[in-house]
Amino acid sequence: MSFDTVLVANRGEIALRVIRACKALGLRSVAVFSEADRGASYLALADEAVCIGPAPARASYLDGQAVLMAALATGAQAIHPGYGFLAENGDFAEAIEQAGLQFIGPTAEVIRLMGDKITAKAAMKQAGVPCVPGSDGALPDDPAACAALAERIGYPIIVKAAGGGGGRGMRMVRSADELATAVATTREEARRAFNNPELYMEKFLEHPRHVEIQVLCDHHGNAVWLGERDCSVQRRHQKVIEEAPAPGIPREAVAALGERCAAACRAIGYRGAGTFEFLYEDGVFAFIEMNTRVQVEHPVTELTTGIDIVREQISVAQGNKLSFTQADIQRAGHSIELRINAEDPFTSIPSPGHVAVWHAPGGPGLRVDSHMVSGAEVPPHYDSLIAKIIAHAPTREACLDRLLGALRELRVEGITVNADLHRLVLSDHAFRQGGVTIHYLEKRLEAEREAAA
Repeated sequence: MSFDTVLVANRGEIALRVIRACKALGLRSVAVFSEADRGASYLALADEAVCIGPAPARASYLDGQAVLMAALATGAQAIHPGYGFLAENGDFAEAIEQAGLQFIGPTAEVIRLMGDKITAKAAMKQAGVPCVPGSDGALPDDPAACAALAERIGYPIIVKAAGGGGGRGMRMVRSADELATAVATTREEARRAFNNPELYMEKFLEHPRHVEIQVLCDHHGNAVWLGERDCSVQRRHQKVIEEAPAPGIPREAVAALGERCAAACRAIGYRGAGTFEFLYEDGVFAFIEMNTRVQVEHPVTELTTGIDIVREQISVAQGNKLSFTQADIQRAGHSIELRINAEDPFTSIPSPGHVAVWHAPGGPGLRVDSHMVSGAEVPPHYDSLIAKIIAHAPTREACLDRLLGALRELRVEGITVNADLHRLVLSDHAFRQGGVTIHYLEKRLEAEREAAA
């Protein structure tokens, strides 16, 4: 497990985040890049940088063999996948281990277990983690059996792909006459998108919040939870704003859930950083999935706990014990993260191109995670996330005001970013009250469009 060189199998702000963590631990870092990212400023901060292919992700960042060859060629003994791309690919993790290198994350077996929503839900039920009511396994091919199951669960229900993610492979069904078509359509979509036609069924919650629990685990049976995050401000199933702690949810309820998540990690032999995602409605938590990697929104947990999650993730991959126990974890203040995307704030149309001016905000209680500099290029080939602005303050209200000040200071020229969307939300009375549901943002934008018509 010992290693002194880490290859960072990702790009952009998360690659920079991992490179910085490596430096803090005294480790060498190797950055990989596609032709589209050649010349990106963060590459110079790594000890070595290697081109792994042309611009399309499938020919570079998603090419596990190219990544592995780069690691072997540069003498890297460990690979950090970041998030997205190959981060939750069990085959990639297995190939790394078979090559004698260390994958900084869970084992391939655990990635596969939690990556399949059906087996993940079964494992969580067995571990005592509360789950959304639904099917106990894959949906049968028999339409009559599916119909009977839906009646037992109670409409509305949602049909989901076992291998789905990112909002794909799911359909909500409100009545029996819609079910057969929804199942057939979703099954075909799952087969095409995920090469896995298996589906499952759950009760559709009408007005839930999205709340998640951050965990860290080592190779020695130690597992801790670092608090919860509220990620309910979403658009087309993609998170826009995240915060910690979740406003209005009793701390004792969160603590009970966190302990169950830590126990589940011990039960499945989890290692590294991970996140349990739940829907929360009427005081009840219901498990939906686990992300077996570091999350985009990890900074809000870092700022409220003082724990460097990425550094700890790398340290436990070296075989070290966690540097703290559950009793050592103390949360303070409130933290909120804004995802700054290169896109139109209200249509979400991507805005790649040349960044003529990039001026990030600063000051007390502000953190900006970004690989952007003036003169940078935002390629059209990848996710539009280019920065995260994170505030920390003693209270949620102070945190919101600090972020509004940060947006006034942010200056970006040459491309469009979604700053105006964040200004709208941060100034909105419903959001400032706290506790909005996952449907809040789309309904708020719909009201904005109707007012402008």
